Amino acid sequence: MSLFLLLAAALTTCYFSPRRAADAQMFMIRDVTLSIEPGGDVTRGTNVTLRCRAAVSSSGPEALTREYTVSKDGAAVYTKTSRGPEDLLYRLADARVANSGRYSCKVAIEGRPATSGAKKLTVTGLSDPVLRLNKGVVSEGEELSATCTAPGEAGSIFFSFYEDGAEVREQQVASDRAEVKLRLGGVGVRRLHCAYTVLVSPHAFKSSESNGVTVSVKELPIAVVLEILPRTPKIYEGDEIYEGDELFVSCSVHNALLAFSSVHLYLSQGDKLLSRGHATVNHSGVALAEEPADFECRLETGDVVKLDKKTISVTELFSAPTLTMSPAEVFQKEQLKLTCHSESSAPERLEGEELVYSLDPPGGPLAPRGPGVFSGHALPYDFNYTCSARVKGIVKHSAALSVRPKVSVSTPKISVVGRAVLGRPFQILCRSEVGSLPVNYTLLTGYDPLSSVSVERPPRQALFTATVHKPEDIGKFMCEAQNRQREAPLSKRLNATVIVPLTHPLLTVIPPPADVSEGDDLYLICGVRGSPPVSFKWYRVGERQPLHTTTSGQNHTEYRLPGLSRAHSGVYYCEADNHADNVVRSDSVTIEGEATSGTLTSGTDPDLWD
Repeated sequence: MSLFLLLAAALTTCYFSPRRAADAQMFMIRDVTLSIEPGGDVTRGTNVTLRCRAAVSSSGPEALTREYTVSKDGAAVYTKTSRGPEDLLYRLADARVANSGRYSCKVAIEGRPATSGAKKLTVTGLSDPVLRLNKGVVSEGEELSATCTAPGEAGSIFFSFYEDGAEVREQQVASDRAEVKLRLGGVGVRRLHCAYTVLVSPHAFKSSESNGVTVSVKELPIAVVLEILPRTPKIYEGDEIYEGDELFVSCSVHNALLAFSSVHLYLSQGDKLLSRGHATVNHSGVALAEEPADFECRLETGDVVKLDKKTISVTELFSAPTLTMSPAEVFQKEQLKLTCHSESSAPERLEGEELVYSLDPPGGPLAPRGPGVFSGHALPYDFNYTCSARVKGIVKHSAALSVRPKVSVSTPKISVVGRAVLGRPFQILCRSEVGSLPVNYTLLTGYDPLSSVSVERPPRQALFTATVHKPEDIGKFMCEAQNRQREAPLSKRLNATVIVPLTHPLLTVIPPPADVSEGDDLYLICGVRGSPPVSFKWYRVGERQPLHTTTSGQNHTEYRLPGLSRAHSGVYYCEADNHADNVVRSDSVTIEGEATSGTLTSGTDPDLWD
């Protein structure tokens, strides 16, 4: 076999007909193509042909059986079997928009398939819809039949019906016509037309409007009448209607040609249904200013609705009361007064009757003291009150009034925050345990005010900065708290320790050096002026760590050097500090010599440490 034939055998897919090996016929489907004639974009009514061509090579003269399948948008629409090599022709006579889509062709030989590429067909143009009615004149509420036709169209079609330009019905069908039943709204001449939309997924094609058809709608000889009559004898025509006046409302049918059982009447006031019936419905009631003044009489028979509406004006007999409190600010258990009052009334219609005021809840701590006046002591907690005004059976209520009694501020407590050091600024805390905010705190020395702070948020306390130059001055501070014009409780005097910073450090040696012999004990006494407790430290020059540290509740203490010897020679000093956090250092003393003598920098002054 030549190299060319070997390559051809490797690159070409060949199939064998399922016969005996000796008679087997090989074949190969080289290509499948689909074409659209006269083209992919055509107008409505064009004769379109889809041509499917299969290029097949075979090893023998015998014709192979071919099965053609034409698909549109993935769904098979036509299938044909052929034993000849001729092309498959799929004809779309008088094409419509519904024929638009993507087409492909599949060829199968001996069970072996091959498919062409997809081709798109777009058909434009729709036929004009036609509207027909079975009647040209109908009575109010009567039904008529309307038929809309899309001549020659196919597929999924939505038909829309319009009355005076507004869509009133829609129907989807799988044919070129739709019939619906319509009841036209209102009396007079109505114009109807229709249109349709063809769905070709994912697109929709809308037609033009159909011909317009007019229909005359005749009014039924039936009417509904609403009457509103005041029953109060003193009201004459043209007089105002006041709250409390009795009203008679009637809703009735006139010229009813139908049986009353098919007529339904509804009498309503605003959203409230007052009554219903057939021939006549009535309602009696009292006019109220706060209720809707719109009345409606509604007749329904079949799909026919008749309305009669009336609006009346109701004048207030008296206005809704308002509830006020005096004084505007009240503390717990203090005297208060609530006043209930209607700003306006119609004395000409009250006929000498007076408005009667009441407080809700009744029977509380507030007792009536006159028309609309209630007084008593405020409760120790918040409370809501309302009041009502009543006359001639009409009752009106005020808005709720919240009484929130304030709590008197308690006697404040005064204290020092941290420590008070002589001559340095420190903080004083003034705090009341209870009391309604805002609270005004004032710091006093003696009885003279130094500064004030207004506290409007929790915690209920104030901080002041002060300085004292004598320890006894700390007891002059007091704190005043106030959350009202009167009664400003005063704290006790400030009771706190004033820390005096340390001064005058002195290191003394006892016994005097002249009286000391080797082996004796020597005492280094460190003393200062200032507030104990005092922390003392003794040092020998040249050593980093203190020889000894101690804290004393007095302002002097000692350090013993036992069995004095040459090893104790050196320069000594002491340091001291207290809660004022100021470290003071003494002058140094020198201890030297074989017998150990001392050189002192100052003498002993015992009064210095008292």
